[in-house]
Amino acid sequence: MDILFENGTIRTLERNSPDAQALLVRNGRIAAVGGRTAVEDQTGIDVRRVDLAGRTLLPAFLDAHSHFTAVANQFLQVSLEGCTSWADMQDRIRDYIRRERIPAGQWVTAQGYDHNLLSERRHPDRLCLDAAAPDNPVVICHQSGHMGVFNTAALERLGVTAQTPAPAGGVIGRENGTLTGYMEENAFLEFQKRVPMRPLESFLAAYRKAQDLYASYGITTVQEGLLRRELVPLYQALLADGSLKLDVVAYGDPEGAEAARQAFPESVRQYHRRFKLGGYKMFLDGSPQGRTAWLRRPYQGEQEYRGYGTLTDAEVLDMVRRAGTDGMQLLAHCNGDAACAQYLAALDAAAREGVDLAALRPVMIHAQLVTPGQLAELKELGILPSFFAAHLWYWGDVHRENLGPRRAASISPLAAAVRLGLPFTLHQDTPVIAPNMLESIWCAVNRITRNGGVLGPEYRISAYEALKAVTVHAAWQYALEGERGSLAPGKTADLVLLDRDPTAVEPMAIRDIRVLETIREGETLYRA
Repeated sequence: MDILFENGTIRTLERNSPDAQALLVRNGRIAAVGGRTAVEDQTGIDVRRVDLAGRTLLPAFLDAHSHFTAVANQFLQVSLEGCTSWADMQDRIRDYIRRERIPAGQWVTAQGYDHNLLSERRHPDRLCLDAAAPDNPVVICHQSGHMGVFNTAALERLGVTAQTPAPAGGVIGRENGTLTGYMEENAFLEFQKRVPMRPLESFLAAYRKAQDLYASYGITTVQEGLLRRELVPLYQALLADGSLKLDVVAYGDPEGAEAARQAFPESVRQYHRRFKLGGYKMFLDGSPQGRTAWLRRPYQGEQEYRGYGTLTDAEVLDMVRRAGTDGMQLLAHCNGDAACAQYLAALDAAAREGVDLAALRPVMIHAQLVTPGQLAELKELGILPSFFAAHLWYWGDVHRENLGPRRAASISPLAAAVRLGLPFTLHQDTPVIAPNMLESIWCAVNRITRNGGVLGPEYRISAYEALKAVTVHAAWQYALEGERGSLAPGKTADLVLLDRDPTAVEPMAIRDIRVLETIREGETLYRA
């Protein structure tokens, strides 16, 4: 059956024909788009007409960076989001153990706390968690995903003692020679992955809920932003279960990518059962709100401390070479300008050695403190920045404290990229925050902080440019520009229906626009 959309605003995001009066879908693809008469002339005998009633139809959004399994996992954890004190966190953990009837000795995991929002203004310690769960090993993850805290039982289970050395690029917290339970960056990631996973059946149900969450925000393509070896069996079960209704693109560390190659040879650089191994991922630093992002100048109020990198220059260059040899895309997490510089230097050196960067389509994830000068280097080397623009709202005030007003104002310099003609994408790093594309667009357009300040108004962009970042440019990031990202004949009918047009409403109203329907290959995945 043909499906004809008409009587509303249709933004194609195509350069030469940005708007249309009607759109025709046939067999999951766009058969025609343009003037009403011309499109109606191409309809078949069996056609379902959809009256848009003045609402807005767009290409579906593509998630440029998030962590799909972590999103699923949040349905199996205690949420600490919004906690304002250690006591709040303790209450949440106690309530979860009581409500879910967690037996003594079973692991309890929690996520989403932000020490910047706690009355104590610092991370909790193991004793705080011991009081909340005296009979269970507990680990809590910071909202950034870069740090967290283990209680005493968890440290004992993992074999961590006061003499345990921290891995390079990580910190194991100690105070007067005693473990505090706090860890950050490579140390936290290393011990976190040793925490036993929940039963498979629970994970499969959680994956379904995660997909529903993404779809409710108009997203049809999602990312597994760090596929570790330990996650491969989960994906084997997920694909065997046949429950993927969204497309998932995974980026692994070297071990995870190799395990995925062995498990899913048919999914390397192409979709199989809606799953694709897209390439490699590496972390070059931490988070600015956690003061672990790697800066070229010290943090505000510090004489020397600039955060730190997580890999050596040689390791970064080797990873670029490996991506080039294997023909895999490379994503690098870079928040601070020092981390950005390290990535740029490695890519430049690899290009001089003959690595084809254009074929790699390298991506700089977050690019929070990338400078205008570095943006020019990104353009020259063909690197796509993917900005976490929602930092402006969620942590803009914290960045003022950590970085000083001038550096904070230059966070996510979107307009500078537009002026250079440098394409970029926007993301939410979910589960750090919800995969709310419209909120990211709102942040990019307004650049407002929680306390009502404005960070770098000169870096504001138009709603139309922000829309391109989550559609057209995101499709290019995934090498899907011929399939998705805009509305043109032959492309996949991945669509999102909004109650209003983001390019036509008052800028402050963009965040209030509702996703009414999300359509994947002509079939509705979500309806409000």
